[in-house]
Amino acid sequence: MYVPGNDTKKIQKVPTLALDSVILDCEDGVAINKKTDARTNILAVLDSVDFGRTERCVRVNSVQSELADEDLRMICEARQLPATILLPKVECVDHLAWLRSRLQQLCGSRHRFNIIIYMESAESLLNIREVCHAGRQFTDCTLEGVVFGSDDYCANVGAVRSADSSEVLFARQYLLTVAKAYNLQAIDMVYIDIKDVEGLRAQSLEGMRMGYTGKQVIHPAQVPVVQQAFSPSPEKIRWATNLIEAFNQHQQSGKGAFTFEGNMIDRPLLLQAQNIVTAAESLRDSK
Repeated sequence: MYVPGNDTKKIQKVPTLALDSVILDCEDGVAINKKTDARTNILAVLDSVDFGRTERCVRVNSVQSELADEDLRMICEARQLPATILLPKVECVDHLAWLRSRLQQLCGSRHRFNIIIYMESAESLLNIREVCHAGRQFTDCTLEGVVFGSDDYCANVGAVRSADSSEVLFARQYLLTVAKAYNLQAIDMVYIDIKDVEGLRAQSLEGMRMGYTGKQVIHPAQVPVVQQAFSPSPEKIRWATNLIEAFNQHQQSGKGAFTFEGNMIDRPLLLQAQNIVTAAESLRDSK
């Protein structure tokens, strides 16, 4: 969940929300005249607030804004560095390379950062494959994922937002395809109507079915809806566990595909079942 870096009250509530990760924001969630306050407060928070199992992340400003350098300087003064740095509006390999270089200059080998980047424009979409390829070659930090910034993308291409988000379908699917090709997490677009729970649930389930790893959240009320959508149900876990067991037993016969609960099963469906079980185990271990 995104929390403005200058909003101490909201940050103090984070440990009570059972979040997967908190993103202390220096970028869009912070007014331009509050950027310094956000940096200063994030530095203090990193060294003083215990977020428990919640992963601590910081979203800096974009390279183009010329504010990112000061964000990183302040963050790297912390004794307890964040696990992940999020870099918005990445449009070319040079932006990612700049971030890597500055982290090395400021922190050296003191900490290995995870990096998550945002695709938020037509240029970014065209170059996302080259950016992901470059990032996967890094050995001193880890490119973990790509976020779809749908609102900035729509503004950039002149798209009109609709209830079904059909205007971003190509970009949404292309980002997902590239991210998964490079074994990266794909984080789906934000749902800005915080009162529309059913709309959020529907879009979250749609993203999950597409193959997205997770979804951006901007309000505490959205957290349980998104977590439920991206968590395998008990019925799905039971199905996957039974399928794997049946498959292993069938393999001993030396045969290939077989029928399970009325469906023809082969290796692609087995992999799906294995992914479900792995996800369930990861969720259980994180609690």
